[in-house]
Amino acid sequence: MDKVPKKNKVINKIKILRSKFKQYKIDGYVVPKNDEYFTEYSRLNRLKVISNFSGSAGVAIILKNKNYLFTDGRYTIQSQIESGKNFKIVGYEKLSNCSLFKNLTLGIDPKLFTYKQINKFFLKFNHIKFINENLIDQVEKFKINDKYPFFHLDKNIVGESRNSKLNKISTHLIKNNSDYLFISAPENVAWTLNIRGKDGPNTPMPNSRLIVSKTKRIYLIANKTKCKKLIDQKIINSNQIIDIREIHKFKNGSFIIDENTCSIYFENLIKSKFKIRKKEDPIYYFKSIKNKTEIKNMIKSHVTDGVALTKFLYWMKNINKKPITEVQAQNKLEKFRKQNRNYLYPSFDTIAGSGKNGAIVHYRARLNNCRTIRKKDIFLCDSGGQYKYGTTDVTRTICFSKQSQYIKNIFTKVLKGHIAVATSNLKKDNIGKKIDIRARKFLKKSNLDYAHGTGHGVGFFLNVHEGPQSISKINKVKIKEGMILSNEPGFYKKNKFGIRIENLVFVKKQNRKLFFENLTLAPIEKDMINFKLLNNLEKNYLFTYHLNVYSKISKYLNSSEKKWLASFI
Repeated sequence: MDKVPKKNKVINKIKILRSKFKQYKIDGYVVPKNDEYFTEYSRLNRLKVISNFSGSAGVAIILKNKNYLFTDGRYTIQSQIESGKNFKIVGYEKLSNCSLFKNLTLGIDPKLFTYKQINKFFLKFNHIKFINENLIDQVEKFKINDKYPFFHLDKNIVGESRNSKLNKISTHLIKNNSDYLFISAPENVAWTLNIRGKDGPNTPMPNSRLIVSKTKRIYLIANKTKCKKLIDQKIINSNQIIDIREIHKFKNGSFIIDENTCSIYFENLIKSKFKIRKKEDPIYYFKSIKNKTEIKNMIKSHVTDGVALTKFLYWMKNINKKPITEVQAQNKLEKFRKQNRNYLYPSFDTIAGSGKNGAIVHYRARLNNCRTIRKKDIFLCDSGGQYKYGTTDVTRTICFSKQSQYIKNIFTKVLKGHIAVATSNLKKDNIGKKIDIRARKFLKKSNLDYAHGTGHGVGFFLNVHEGPQSISKINKVKIKEGMILSNEPGFYKKNKFGIRIENLVFVKKQNRKLFFENLTLAPIEKDMINFKLLNNLEKNYLFTYHLNVYSKISKYLNSSEKKWLASFI
Protein backbone atom coordinates (compact mmCIF):
# COMPACT_ATOMS: atom_id res chain seq x y z
CA MET A 1 0.00 0.00 0.00
CA ASP A 2 1.26 3.47 -0.86
CA LYS A 3 1.62 6.01 1.90
CA VAL A 4 -1.19 8.57 2.01
CA PRO A 5 -0.36 12.03 3.42
CA LYS A 6 -1.46 12.61 6.98
CA LYS A 7 -4.43 14.81 6.12
CA ASN A 8 -5.72 11.92 3.99
CA LYS A 9 -7.68 14.22 1.69
CA VAL A 10 -9.48 12.87 -1.36
CA ILE A 11 -7.27 14.85 -3.73
CA ASN A 12 -4.14 13.17 -2.31
CA LYS A 13 -5.62 9.72 -2.83
CA ILE A 14 -6.55 10.63 -6.39
CA LYS A 15 -2.94 11.69 -7.03
CA ILE A 16 -1.65 8.34 -5.76
CA LEU A 17 -4.17 6.49 -7.93
CA ARG A 18 -3.17 8.48 -11.03
CA SER A 19 0.48 7.69 -10.39
CA LYS A 20 -0.35 4.04 -11.18
CA PHE A 21 -1.88 4.70 -14.61
CA LYS A 22 1.46 4.47 -16.46
CA GLN A 23 2.35 1.18 -14.73
CA TYR A 24 -0.93 -0.46 -15.79
CA LYS A 25 -1.08 1.33 -19.19
CA ILE A 26 -4.49 2.91 -18.59
CA ASP A 27 -6.00 6.38 -19.11
CA GLY A 28 -8.45 6.11 -16.23
CA TYR A 29 -9.81 3.89 -13.50
CA VAL A 30 -13.43 2.99 -12.74
CA VAL A 31 -14.59 2.67 -9.12
CA PRO A 32 -18.10 1.33 -8.41
CA LYS A 33 -20.02 1.56 -5.14
CA ASN A 34 -20.43 -2.21 -4.82
CA ASP A 35 -17.96 -4.68 -3.41
CA GLU A 36 -17.29 -8.13 -4.91
CA TYR A 37 -20.59 -9.42 -3.49
CA PHE A 38 -22.66 -6.66 -5.16
CA THR A 39 -24.51 -5.94 -1.91
CA GLU A 40 -26.04 -2.55 -1.19
CA TYR A 41 -24.40 -2.19 2.22
CA SER A 42 -20.78 -3.16 2.59
CA ARG A 43 -18.16 -2.51 5.21
CA LEU A 44 -15.78 -1.92 2.32
CA ASN A 45 -16.64 1.29 0.44
CA ARG A 46 -13.97 2.05 -2.14
CA LEU A 47 -16.12 4.70 -3.83
CA LYS A 48 -16.28 6.76 -0.62
CA VAL A 49 -12.51 6.47 -0.16
CA ILE A 50 -11.72 7.96 -3.55
CA SER A 51 -14.62 10.46 -3.86
CA ASN A 52 -16.03 11.11 -0.34
CA PHE A 53 -19.48 10.20 -1.74
CA SER A 54 -21.44 8.15 0.80
CA GLY A 55 -24.60 7.40 -1.20
CA SER A 56 -25.75 3.85 -1.94
CA ALA A 57 -25.46 4.10 -5.74
CA GLY A 58 -22.66 5.59 -7.80
CA VAL A 59 -19.66 5.08 -10.09
CA ALA A 60 -16.51 7.21 -10.15
CA ILE A 61 -14.23 7.48 -13.17
CA ILE A 62 -10.86 9.04 -12.49
CA LEU A 63 -8.93 10.22 -15.55
CA LYS A 64 -5.47 11.77 -15.84
CA ASN A 65 -6.80 15.29 -15.50
CA LYS A 66 -10.50 15.08 -14.65
CA ASN A 67 -12.84 13.12 -12.38
CA TYR A 68 -16.48 12.14 -12.90
CA LEU A 69 -19.06 10.83 -10.44
CA PHE A 70 -22.21 9.25 -11.86
CA THR A 71 -25.24 8.80 -9.59
CA ASP A 72 -29.04 9.00 -9.66
CA GLY A 73 -31.68 11.60 -8.78
CA ARG A 74 -31.81 10.60 -5.11
CA TYR A 75 -28.30 11.95 -4.61
CA THR A 76 -28.24 15.08 -6.77
CA ILE A 77 -27.80 17.41 -3.78
CA GLN A 78 -25.79 15.03 -1.62
CA SER A 79 -23.22 14.25 -4.32
CA GLN A 80 -22.61 17.95 -4.95
CA ILE A 81 -22.05 18.58 -1.24
CA GLU A 82 -19.77 15.59 -0.67
CA SER A 83 -17.90 15.34 -3.99
CA GLY A 84 -18.63 18.42 -6.10
CA LYS A 85 -15.27 20.03 -5.26
CA ASN A 86 -13.21 17.27 -6.92
CA PHE A 87 -15.69 15.59 -9.26
CA LYS A 88 -18.04 16.60 -12.03
CA ILE A 89 -21.45 15.16 -11.02
CA VAL A 90 -23.35 13.48 -13.86
CA GLY A 91 -26.65 11.56 -13.94
CA TYR A 92 -26.52 7.77 -14.36
CA GLU A 93 -28.54 8.00 -17.54
CA LYS A 94 -25.62 9.77 -19.25
CA LEU A 95 -23.11 7.04 -18.45
CA SER A 96 -24.37 4.58 -21.04
CA ASN A 97 -21.86 4.56 -23.92
CA CYS A 98 -20.62 7.93 -22.74
CA SER A 99 -18.54 9.71 -25.38
CA LEU A 100 -16.64 11.56 -22.61
CA PHE A 101 -14.28 8.59 -22.50
CA LYS A 102 -14.05 7.94 -26.23
CA ASN A 103 -10.96 5.95 -27.27
CA LEU A 104 -9.64 5.84 -23.69
CA THR A 105 -8.40 2.71 -21.95
CA LEU A 106 -10.19 2.34 -18.63
CA GLY A 107 -8.99 -0.04 -15.94
CA ILE A 108 -11.44 -2.08 -13.87
CA ASP A 109 -11.35 -4.78 -11.20
CA PRO A 110 -13.12 -7.78 -12.84
CA LYS A 111 -14.42 -8.94 -9.45
CA LEU A 112 -16.45 -5.72 -9.11
CA PHE A 113 -18.17 -5.64 -12.51
CA THR A 114 -20.39 -7.87 -14.56
CA TYR A 115 -20.22 -8.22 -18.33
CA LYS A 116 -23.73 -6.77 -18.45
CA GLN A 117 -22.48 -3.54 -16.84
CA ILE A 118 -19.48 -3.32 -19.15
CA ASN A 119 -21.60 -3.91 -22.24
CA LYS A 120 -24.11 -1.30 -21.15
CA PHE A 121 -21.75 1.46 -20.14
CA PHE A 122 -18.43 1.23 -21.89
CA LEU A 123 -17.79 -1.02 -24.85
CA LYS A 124 -19.00 1.26 -27.64
CA PHE A 125 -16.41 3.98 -27.10
CA ASN A 126 -13.83 2.54 -24.75
CA HIS A 127 -11.16 -0.03 -24.28
CA ILE A 128 -11.60 -1.91 -20.99
CA LYS A 129 -8.61 -3.46 -19.29
CA PHE A 130 -9.07 -6.02 -16.52
CA ILE A 131 -6.69 -5.46 -13.61
CA ASN A 132 -6.83 -8.24 -11.03
CA GLU A 133 -5.26 -6.12 -8.29
CA ASN A 134 -7.68 -3.49 -7.00
CA LEU A 135 -5.94 -0.12 -7.25
CA ILE A 136 -8.00 1.52 -4.49
CA ASP A 137 -6.78 -1.19 -2.11
CA GLN A 138 -3.26 -0.01 -2.94
CA VAL A 139 -4.22 3.55 -1.97
CA GLU A 140 -6.08 2.76 1.24
CA LYS A 141 -5.62 -0.13 3.64
CA PHE A 142 -8.97 -1.46 4.78
CA LYS A 143 -9.47 -2.95 8.22
CA ILE A 144 -12.44 -5.28 8.02
CA ASN A 145 -13.58 -7.48 10.90
CA ASP A 146 -14.23 -10.70 9.03
CA LYS A 147 -14.72 -12.99 11.99
CA TYR A 148 -18.49 -12.98 12.52
CA PRO A 149 -19.77 -16.57 12.29
CA PHE A 150 -22.72 -17.64 10.14
CA PHE A 151 -25.77 -18.87 12.02
CA HIS A 152 -28.86 -20.94 11.22
CA LEU A 153 -32.52 -19.87 11.49
CA ASP A 154 -35.08 -22.39 12.73
CA LYS A 155 -38.11 -23.28 10.66
CA ASN A 156 -40.38 -21.52 13.19
CA ILE A 157 -38.68 -18.28 12.10
CA VAL A 158 -38.39 -18.79 8.33
CA GLY A 159 -41.37 -21.09 7.77
CA GLU A 160 -39.80 -23.27 5.06
CA SER A 161 -37.11 -25.95 5.23
CA ARG A 162 -33.91 -25.91 3.25
CA ASN A 163 -34.93 -29.09 1.45
CA SER A 164 -38.17 -27.49 0.27
CA LYS A 165 -36.19 -24.59 -1.18
CA LEU A 166 -33.71 -26.93 -2.86
CA ASN A 167 -36.66 -28.74 -4.45
CA LYS A 168 -37.76 -25.45 -6.04
CA ILE A 169 -34.26 -24.83 -7.38
CA SER A 170 -33.95 -28.39 -8.70
CA THR A 171 -37.30 -28.09 -10.51
CA HIS A 172 -36.15 -24.81 -12.06
CA LEU A 173 -32.87 -26.35 -13.27
CA ILE A 174 -34.60 -29.36 -14.82
CA LYS A 175 -37.16 -27.11 -16.49
CA ASN A 176 -34.34 -25.01 -17.98
CA ASN A 177 -32.27 -28.05 -18.99
CA SER A 178 -29.37 -27.01 -16.76
CA ASP A 179 -27.17 -28.90 -14.31
CA TYR A 180 -26.11 -26.24 -11.82
CA LEU A 181 -27.23 -22.89 -10.45
CA PHE A 182 -24.43 -20.54 -9.41
CA ILE A 183 -25.86 -18.32 -6.65
CA SER A 184 -23.62 -15.27 -6.59
CA ALA A 185 -25.74 -13.02 -4.33
CA PRO A 186 -25.19 -13.65 -0.57
CA GLU A 187 -28.80 -12.72 0.22
CA ASN A 188 -29.93 -15.61 -2.00
CA VAL A 189 -27.48 -17.98 -0.32
CA ALA A 190 -28.95 -16.85 3.02
CA TRP A 191 -32.49 -17.59 1.84
CA THR A 192 -31.64 -20.99 0.34
CA LEU A 193 -29.77 -22.38 3.33
CA ASN A 194 -31.76 -20.51 6.03
CA ILE A 195 -28.55 -18.95 7.30
CA ARG A 196 -27.51 -15.43 8.21
CA GLY A 197 -24.28 -13.65 9.13
CA LYS A 198 -22.98 -10.20 9.97
CA ASP A 199 -20.82 -9.26 7.01
CA GLY A 200 -22.74 -6.08 6.24
CA PRO A 201 -23.23 -3.05 8.48
CA ASN A 202 -27.04 -3.10 8.26
CA THR A 203 -27.92 -6.52 6.95
CA PRO A 204 -27.46 -10.03 8.43
CA MET A 205 -25.49 -10.98 5.35
CA PRO A 206 -23.35 -14.14 5.13
CA ASN A 207 -20.77 -13.21 2.48
CA SER A 208 -20.69 -16.38 0.45
CA ARG A 209 -21.65 -17.99 -2.83
CA LEU A 210 -23.38 -21.29 -3.51
CA ILE A 211 -23.61 -23.90 -6.24
CA VAL A 212 -26.75 -26.07 -6.30
CA SER A 213 -27.00 -29.06 -8.63
CA LYS A 214 -30.21 -30.36 -10.18
CA THR A 215 -29.79 -33.38 -7.86
CA LYS A 216 -29.95 -30.93 -4.90
CA ARG A 217 -26.27 -31.19 -3.99
CA ILE A 218 -24.86 -28.03 -2.45
CA TYR A 219 -21.37 -26.54 -2.60
CA LEU A 220 -20.83 -23.51 -0.39
CA ILE A 221 -18.07 -21.07 -1.34
CA ALA A 222 -17.25 -19.34 1.93
CA ASN A 223 -14.74 -18.81 4.69
CA LYS A 224 -14.60 -22.17 6.50
CA THR A 225 -13.93 -20.52 9.87
CA LYS A 226 -17.21 -18.62 9.61
CA CYS A 227 -19.04 -21.89 9.01
CA LYS A 228 -17.69 -23.68 12.09
CA LYS A 229 -20.93 -23.19 14.03
CA LEU A 230 -22.97 -24.56 11.12
CA ILE A 231 -20.64 -27.57 10.87
CA ASP A 232 -20.83 -28.25 14.61
CA GLN A 233 -24.64 -28.11 14.46
CA LYS A 234 -24.59 -30.44 11.42
CA ILE A 235 -26.37 -27.83 9.33
CA ILE A 236 -23.67 -28.30 6.71
CA ASN A 237 -20.81 -30.77 6.21
CA SER A 238 -17.25 -29.52 5.98
CA ASN A 239 -16.82 -31.30 2.62
CA GLN A 240 -19.69 -29.16 1.24
CA ILE A 241 -17.55 -26.04 1.63
CA ILE A 242 -15.30 -25.61 -1.40
CA ASP A 243 -12.98 -23.16 -3.10
CA ILE A 244 -14.42 -21.87 -6.38
CA ARG A 245 -11.32 -23.09 -8.22
CA GLU A 246 -12.41 -26.65 -7.37
CA ILE A 247 -15.22 -26.51 -9.93
CA HIS A 248 -12.87 -28.03 -12.49
CA LYS A 249 -13.53 -31.29 -10.59
CA PHE A 250 -17.25 -31.08 -11.40
CA LYS A 251 -18.77 -33.25 -14.10
CA ASN A 252 -19.32 -31.52 -17.40
CA GLY A 253 -22.62 -29.74 -17.71
CA SER A 254 -24.20 -26.32 -17.84
CA PHE A 255 -24.49 -23.52 -15.30
CA ILE A 256 -27.16 -20.88 -14.86
CA ILE A 257 -25.52 -17.65 -13.78
CA ASP A 258 -27.13 -14.32 -12.90
CA GLU A 259 -25.74 -11.64 -15.17
CA ASN A 260 -26.59 -8.96 -12.59
CA THR A 261 -24.45 -10.35 -9.75
CA CYS A 262 -22.03 -12.83 -11.30
CA SER A 263 -18.79 -10.90 -11.74
CA ILE A 264 -16.57 -11.05 -14.81
CA TYR A 265 -14.02 -12.95 -12.72
CA PHE A 266 -16.45 -15.74 -11.76
CA GLU A 267 -18.10 -15.88 -15.17
CA ASN A 268 -14.72 -16.38 -16.84
CA LEU A 269 -13.82 -19.07 -14.32
CA ILE A 270 -17.05 -21.02 -14.89
CA LYS A 271 -17.22 -20.70 -18.68
CA SER A 272 -13.63 -21.90 -19.03
CA LYS A 273 -15.01 -25.44 -18.58
CA PHE A 274 -18.82 -25.29 -18.62
CA LYS A 275 -21.61 -24.02 -20.80
CA ILE A 276 -23.34 -21.05 -19.21
CA ARG A 277 -26.86 -19.69 -19.47
CA LYS A 278 -27.41 -16.14 -18.37
CA LYS A 279 -30.73 -15.92 -16.56
CA GLU A 280 -31.98 -14.05 -13.51
CA ASP A 281 -31.40 -16.08 -10.36
CA PRO A 282 -34.87 -17.62 -9.68
CA ILE A 283 -34.32 -17.14 -5.95
CA TYR A 284 -35.08 -13.41 -6.27
CA TYR A 285 -38.63 -14.34 -7.19
CA PHE A 286 -38.91 -17.26 -4.72
CA LYS A 287 -37.73 -15.00 -1.89
CA SER A 288 -40.05 -12.13 -2.80
CA ILE A 289 -43.12 -14.26 -1.91
CA LYS A 290 -43.15 -14.42 1.88
CA ASN A 291 -44.78 -17.44 3.48
CA LYS A 292 -47.33 -17.24 6.32
CA THR A 293 -44.67 -17.66 9.02
CA GLU A 294 -42.53 -14.86 7.59
CA ILE A 295 -45.56 -12.55 7.38
CA LYS A 296 -46.55 -13.42 10.95
CA ASN A 297 -43.03 -12.63 12.18
CA MET A 298 -42.89 -9.41 10.15
CA ILE A 299 -46.17 -8.31 11.78
CA LYS A 300 -44.64 -9.09 15.16
CA SER A 301 -41.49 -7.06 14.39
CA HIS A 302 -43.59 -4.07 13.31
CA VAL A 303 -45.55 -4.06 16.57
CA THR A 304 -42.24 -3.90 18.41
CA ASP A 305 -40.87 -1.24 16.09
CA GLY A 306 -44.09 0.75 16.18
CA VAL A 307 -43.90 1.02 19.96
CA ALA A 308 -40.34 2.38 19.78
CA LEU A 309 -41.15 4.86 17.01
CA THR A 310 -44.35 6.10 18.68
CA LYS A 311 -42.50 6.66 21.95
CA PHE A 312 -39.87 8.59 20.02
CA LEU A 313 -42.39 10.76 18.16
CA TYR A 314 -44.20 11.54 21.42
CA TRP A 315 -40.89 12.44 23.05
CA MET A 316 -39.87 14.70 20.17
CA LYS A 317 -43.17 16.59 20.08
CA ASN A 318 -44.18 16.70 23.73
CA ILE A 319 -41.36 15.88 26.16
CA ASN A 320 -38.12 17.26 24.83
CA LYS A 321 -37.96 21.00 25.46
CA LYS A 322 -34.31 21.75 24.80
CA PRO A 323 -32.65 22.19 21.40
CA ILE A 324 -31.12 18.95 20.16
CA THR A 325 -29.11 18.03 17.07
CA GLU A 326 -30.14 15.60 14.34
CA VAL A 327 -27.58 13.11 15.67
CA GLN A 328 -29.01 13.36 19.19
CA ALA A 329 -32.49 12.74 17.75
CA GLN A 330 -31.48 9.60 15.86
CA ASN A 331 -29.55 8.33 18.90
CA LYS A 332 -32.69 8.80 21.01
CA LEU A 333 -34.71 6.73 18.52
CA GLU A 334 -32.02 4.04 18.65
CA LYS A 335 -32.33 3.97 22.48
CA PHE A 336 -36.07 3.35 22.22
CA ARG A 337 -35.47 0.47 19.77
CA LYS A 338 -32.79 -1.04 22.00
CA GLN A 339 -35.32 -1.39 24.82
CA ASN A 340 -36.52 -4.54 23.06
CA ARG A 341 -34.17 -7.52 23.49
CA ASN A 342 -34.97 -8.81 19.99
CA TYR A 343 -33.64 -5.67 18.32
CA LEU A 344 -30.21 -6.12 16.72
CA TYR A 345 -29.21 -3.01 14.78
CA PRO A 346 -30.54 -0.49 12.19
CA SER A 347 -31.62 -1.91 8.83
CA PHE A 348 -29.92 1.10 7.16
CA ASP A 349 -28.25 4.30 8.28
CA THR A 350 -30.96 6.48 9.82
CA ILE A 351 -31.93 9.58 7.82
CA ALA A 352 -32.65 12.34 10.34
CA GLY A 353 -32.89 15.57 8.38
CA SER A 354 -34.27 18.85 9.67
CA GLY A 355 -35.00 21.93 7.58
CA LYS A 356 -32.92 22.01 4.40
CA ASN A 357 -31.25 18.66 5.24
CA GLY A 358 -34.63 16.97 4.86
CA ALA A 359 -34.42 17.79 1.14
CA ILE A 360 -31.40 15.48 0.79
CA VAL A 361 -33.19 12.20 0.09
CA HIS A 362 -30.53 9.93 1.66
CA TYR A 363 -29.04 12.44 4.11
CA ARG A 364 -26.79 11.15 6.88
CA ALA A 365 -26.38 13.31 9.98
CA ARG A 366 -22.89 13.21 11.46
CA LEU A 367 -21.44 14.84 14.54
CA ASN A 368 -19.34 17.27 12.52
CA ASN A 369 -22.01 18.38 10.05
CA CYS A 370 -25.47 18.03 11.61
CA ARG A 371 -27.95 20.80 12.34
CA THR A 372 -29.62 21.73 15.57
CA ILE A 373 -33.33 21.05 15.10
CA ARG A 374 -35.25 24.33 15.34
CA LYS A 375 -38.83 24.82 16.41
CA LYS A 376 -39.84 26.13 12.98
CA ASP A 377 -38.22 23.14 11.18
CA ILE A 378 -39.88 20.23 9.48
CA PHE A 379 -38.09 17.09 10.66
CA LEU A 380 -37.89 14.04 8.37
CA CYS A 381 -36.85 10.75 9.99
CA ASP A 382 -36.43 7.62 7.85
CA SER A 383 -35.28 4.64 9.89
CA GLY A 384 -35.63 0.92 10.37
CA GLY A 385 -34.49 -2.00 12.44
CA GLN A 386 -33.27 -5.54 12.06
CA TYR A 387 -35.02 -7.77 14.57
CA LYS A 388 -34.47 -11.49 15.15
CA TYR A 389 -37.73 -12.09 13.31
CA GLY A 390 -38.01 -9.31 10.74
CA THR A 391 -36.93 -6.11 9.03
CA THR A 392 -38.59 -2.68 9.31
CA ASP A 393 -38.40 0.59 7.38
CA VAL A 394 -40.52 3.66 8.15
CA THR A 395 -40.46 7.40 7.49
CA ARG A 396 -42.31 10.08 9.41
CA THR A 397 -42.19 13.83 8.82
CA ILE A 398 -43.15 15.94 11.83
CA CYS A 399 -43.27 19.59 12.86
CA PHE A 400 -42.97 21.48 16.16
CA SER A 401 -44.82 24.68 15.31
CA LYS A 402 -47.64 25.90 13.09
CA GLN A 403 -46.75 25.49 9.41
CA SER A 404 -47.66 27.62 6.40
CA GLN A 405 -50.57 26.73 4.18
CA TYR A 406 -48.07 25.98 1.39
CA ILE A 407 -46.29 23.36 3.50
CA LYS A 408 -49.55 21.83 4.73
CA ASN A 409 -50.89 21.59 1.19
CA ILE A 410 -47.79 19.77 -0.06
CA PHE A 411 -47.75 17.42 2.94
CA THR A 412 -51.41 16.62 2.31
CA LYS A 413 -50.79 15.90 -1.38
CA VAL A 414 -48.00 13.50 -0.41
CA LEU A 415 -50.40 11.92 2.10
CA LYS A 416 -53.11 11.58 -0.54
CA GLY A 417 -50.61 9.77 -2.76
CA HIS A 418 -49.66 7.51 0.15
CA ILE A 419 -53.31 6.65 0.79
CA ALA A 420 -53.91 6.09 -2.94
CA VAL A 421 -51.15 3.46 -2.94
CA ALA A 422 -52.38 1.83 0.28
CA THR A 423 -55.90 1.49 -1.10
CA SER A 424 -54.89 0.26 -4.58
CA ASN A 425 -57.11 -2.20 -6.40
CA LEU A 426 -54.47 -4.84 -7.08
CA LYS A 427 -56.67 -6.61 -9.59
CA LYS A 428 -56.68 -3.51 -11.77
CA ASP A 429 -53.33 -1.94 -10.80
CA ASN A 430 -51.30 -5.13 -10.55
CA ILE A 431 -47.80 -3.88 -11.40
CA GLY A 432 -45.56 -1.32 -9.73
CA LYS A 433 -45.66 1.03 -12.71
CA LYS A 434 -49.44 1.48 -12.48
CA ILE A 435 -49.41 1.98 -8.71
CA ASP A 436 -46.64 4.57 -9.00
CA ILE A 437 -48.92 6.74 -11.13
CA ARG A 438 -51.50 6.74 -8.32
CA ALA A 439 -48.90 7.98 -5.83
CA ARG A 440 -47.76 10.97 -7.92
CA LYS A 441 -51.03 12.22 -9.39
CA PHE A 442 -51.89 14.74 -6.64
CA LEU A 443 -48.44 16.37 -6.72
CA LYS A 444 -48.41 16.39 -10.53
CA LYS A 445 -51.61 18.44 -10.58
CA SER A 446 -49.41 21.21 -9.15
CA ASN A 447 -46.47 20.33 -11.47
CA LEU A 448 -44.58 18.75 -8.56
CA ASP A 449 -42.84 15.36 -8.35
CA TYR A 450 -40.09 13.42 -6.58
CA ALA A 451 -36.93 11.82 -8.03
CA HIS A 452 -37.18 8.36 -6.48
CA GLY A 453 -39.43 5.35 -6.72
CA THR A 454 -42.59 5.16 -4.65
CA GLY A 455 -41.72 1.83 -3.09
CA HIS A 456 -39.19 -0.99 -2.94
CA GLY A 457 -39.41 -4.64 -2.01
CA VAL A 458 -38.31 -5.60 1.51
CA GLY A 459 -36.61 -8.79 2.65
CA PHE A 460 -37.37 -10.99 5.64
CA PHE A 461 -34.57 -10.43 8.15
CA LEU A 462 -32.41 -9.59 5.14
CA ASN A 463 -32.02 -6.64 2.78
CA VAL A 464 -34.24 -3.66 3.47
CA HIS A 465 -34.18 -3.10 -0.32
CA GLU A 466 -35.13 -6.19 -2.29
CA GLY A 467 -36.34 -7.01 -5.78
CA PRO A 468 -37.77 -7.84 -8.20
CA GLN A 469 -40.94 -6.16 -6.93
CA SER A 470 -41.10 -2.39 -6.57
CA ILE A 471 -43.40 0.58 -7.09
CA SER A 472 -41.70 2.76 -9.67
CA LYS A 473 -42.14 4.39 -13.06
CA ILE A 474 -40.62 1.41 -14.87
CA ASN A 475 -41.29 -1.72 -12.80
CA LYS A 476 -43.57 -4.25 -14.53
CA VAL A 477 -43.28 -7.14 -12.06
CA LYS A 478 -46.69 -8.48 -11.16
CA ILE A 479 -47.71 -7.85 -7.56
CA LYS A 480 -48.40 -11.20 -5.87
CA GLU A 481 -49.74 -12.41 -2.53
CA GLY A 482 -47.01 -12.45 0.13
CA MET A 483 -44.89 -9.66 -1.34
CA ILE A 484 -43.74 -6.89 0.99
CA LEU A 485 -43.18 -3.37 -0.31
CA SER A 486 -42.68 0.14 0.99
CA ASN A 487 -45.14 2.94 0.27
CA GLU A 488 -43.18 6.19 0.41
CA PRO A 489 -44.12 9.13 -1.80
CA GLY A 490 -42.42 12.41 -0.95
CA PHE A 491 -41.50 15.92 -2.00
CA TYR A 492 -38.24 17.83 -1.62
CA LYS A 493 -37.59 21.55 -1.92
CA LYS A 494 -33.87 22.16 -2.35
CA ASN A 495 -32.29 24.05 0.57
CA LYS A 496 -35.72 24.31 2.22
CA PHE A 497 -37.38 21.08 3.42
CA GLY A 498 -38.22 17.46 2.70
CA ILE A 499 -41.45 15.53 3.18
CA ARG A 500 -41.88 11.76 3.03
CA ILE A 501 -44.46 9.37 4.50
CA GLU A 502 -43.50 5.71 4.46
CA ASN A 503 -45.20 2.53 5.63
CA LEU A 504 -44.40 -1.06 4.78
CA VAL A 505 -47.27 -3.09 3.36
CA PHE A 506 -47.77 -6.73 2.45
CA VAL A 507 -50.04 -8.20 -0.21
CA LYS A 508 -52.92 -10.06 1.38
CA LYS A 509 -55.51 -12.27 -0.23
CA GLN A 510 -59.02 -12.50 1.13
CA ASN A 511 -62.21 -13.59 -0.61
CA ARG A 512 -60.24 -13.87 -3.87
CA LYS A 513 -59.24 -10.21 -3.61
CA LEU A 514 -55.67 -8.94 -3.38
CA PHE A 515 -54.98 -5.80 -1.38
CA PHE A 516 -52.28 -4.05 0.63
CA GLU A 517 -52.29 -4.52 4.38
CA ASN A 518 -50.22 -2.13 6.51
CA LEU A 519 -47.35 -3.52 8.53
CA THR A 520 -46.09 -0.20 9.95
CA LEU A 521 -47.75 0.96 13.15
CA ALA A 522 -46.97 4.58 13.98
CA PRO A 523 -49.03 7.80 13.87
CA ILE A 524 -48.91 10.09 10.84
CA GLU A 525 -48.36 13.78 11.67
CA LYS A 526 -51.77 15.48 11.90
CA ASP A 527 -50.46 19.03 12.46
CA MET A 528 -49.34 19.25 8.81
CA ILE A 529 -52.57 18.04 7.21
CA ASN A 530 -54.95 20.37 5.40
CA PHE A 531 -58.07 18.31 6.06
CA LYS A 532 -60.02 20.38 3.52
CA LEU A 533 -58.02 18.67 0.77
CA LEU A 534 -58.99 15.18 1.95
CA ASN A 535 -62.17 13.48 0.76
CA ASN A 536 -64.30 11.31 3.03
CA LEU A 537 -62.63 8.07 1.92
CA GLU A 538 -59.20 9.48 2.77
CA LYS A 539 -60.40 10.78 6.14
CA ASN A 540 -61.91 7.39 6.89
CA TYR A 541 -58.65 5.68 5.90
CA LEU A 542 -56.70 7.85 8.38
CA PHE A 543 -59.22 7.15 11.14
CA THR A 544 -59.13 3.39 10.52
CA TYR A 545 -55.34 3.36 10.26
CA HIS A 546 -54.83 5.19 13.56
CA LEU A 547 -57.49 3.06 15.26
CA ASN A 548 -55.53 -0.02 14.20
CA VAL A 549 -52.26 1.51 15.43
CA TYR A 550 -53.85 2.27 18.79
CA SER A 551 -55.39 -1.19 19.18
CA LYS A 552 -52.06 -2.93 18.39
CA ILE A 553 -49.54 -0.91 20.41
CA SER A 554 -51.35 1.17 23.09
CA LYS A 555 -50.93 -1.53 25.76
CA TYR A 556 -47.15 -1.05 25.53
CA LEU A 557 -47.32 2.72 26.13
CA ASN A 558 -47.51 4.76 29.34
CA SER A 559 -50.67 6.75 30.09
CA SER A 560 -49.39 10.04 28.56
CA GLU A 561 -48.20 8.34 25.38
CA LYS A 562 -51.47 6.41 25.15
CA LYS A 563 -53.54 9.60 25.53
CA TRP A 564 -51.51 11.34 22.84
CA LEU A 565 -51.87 8.42 20.43
CA ALA A 566 -55.63 8.35 21.06
CA SER A 567 -55.82 11.98 19.84
CA PHE A 568 -55.11 10.75 16.28
CA ILE A 569 -58.34 8.74 16.17
